[in-house]
Amino acid sequence: MYAIVDIETTGSHADSNGITEIAIVLHNGKEIEGKFETLINPGYKIPRFVAALTGIQDYMVANAPPFSEVADKIYNLLKGRIFIAHNVNFDYSFIRHHFQQVGYDYHARKLCTVRLSRTAFPGLRKYGLDALCEQLNIMNGGRHRAGGDAEATATLFSMILNAGGEKLVKEYLKKESREQILPPNLPKEHVQWLPYQPGVYYFHDEKGKVIYVGKAKNIKQRVVSHFTGFDTGSKRQNFLKHIHAVTYKETPTEFAAYLLESIEIKRLWPQFNHSQKKFEWQYGIYEYTDMRGYLRLTIEKKRKHLHPLVCFSLKAEGYRILWKLVKDFNLDAGLCCLDTTAPSPAEEPAAYNLKVQQAIDWLQEQKETFLIKEEHRDATNCVLVEKGHFYGMGLIYNNADDLTLEQLKELLTPYPENEVIRSMISSFVYKHPNKVHKPLL
Repeated sequence: MYAIVDIETTGSHADSNGITEIAIVLHNGKEIEGKFETLINPGYKIPRFVAALTGIQDYMVANAPPFSEVADKIYNLLKGRIFIAHNVNFDYSFIRHHFQQVGYDYHARKLCTVRLSRTAFPGLRKYGLDALCEQLNIMNGGRHRAGGDAEATATLFSMILNAGGEKLVKEYLKKESREQILPPNLPKEHVQWLPYQPGVYYFHDEKGKVIYVGKAKNIKQRVVSHFTGFDTGSKRQNFLKHIHAVTYKETPTEFAAYLLESIEIKRLWPQFNHSQKKFEWQYGIYEYTDMRGYLRLTIEKKRKHLHPLVCFSLKAEGYRILWKLVKDFNLDAGLCCLDTTAPSPAEEPAAYNLKVQQAIDWLQEQKETFLIKEEHRDATNCVLVEKGHFYGMGLIYNNADDLTLEQLKELLTPYPENEVIRSMISSFVYKHPNKVHKPLL
């Protein structure tokens, strides 16, 4: 027993849009049993471009019942039936959300005719409803209207069943079949063969452009997790509809996946990655010589073409470091821009500058050269930090302890550094000091 549903809406996400029209075609697996169709007052103004597409104007729904008035009838029509739609997750998300708004707890098994069509009729040019109607000679008496699209989808479903689709439907309805959760444009094969290994995965749009990069301890589980749940927000719905392909790169360890993700985000600048695009060290400690000849240290916002002695995200962290230098090297707080009321220093610039240089040298010494080693099967994944800067990483099959710094650099793949990577390495070193080793210089 099936209910084939099509809706028209004021927008693309359920949490801030309304339904303007709904049509339900009841199907018993052999033939159509009944139909229901009605306009609905969405409670929202219909955007001009939506009205142009569907032909449904504000005046047409002004006296139509709100969803709450027809919810009981719709619920009884859908109850106990398998919910079918073309791009089922869209229609289902709206229906379920609006049921919840009026107190109904609605859950149903689902079938997507986009995904069924891909399997039943492989090799077609496109699988949108209009394209399928054209390619399979399906009549649609009302394009972009709920009644016409629901009847066209019902005809399409009958053709799927006639093409041996009963077995296909049973396979799709199995609890262990997870294909129903996938975005409509993503072939199941792209997910089916994903590995259960650490790595980085890439979502691509229709033209093959990378629109999202993610890291994973388990690539397959992490990719699938993007498609579960009932988040009806516009950002997630817009994200899912743009996914047409998934590719991946395995990494030896989870930490290597974290680093590679950051590298790839900075390289590709994907549309739907947001957090790492904004992450930057905000401040730095800079040195300069004033008009009197004194070498001075100051905290400033990061400058594009100047290199700070040390950088940090919080200004308070910079003050902590600078006060430590004042105390440990007997620097002048006024000349470090920490105390504007301090009197002029008694020392001559040459003598004072020696102390400042000692402080600078100490800061540079903190930028160590070290190797992070993680065992991976018969090899070692190595991450090299040279003088406080990330150099690169890779698998080494020899004993890394016997290699000099220059030999390591020849074996590892160099990568560009960024603030996120520096932060991740710092955190990893703090949590796993036993994995940090000094290379032979």
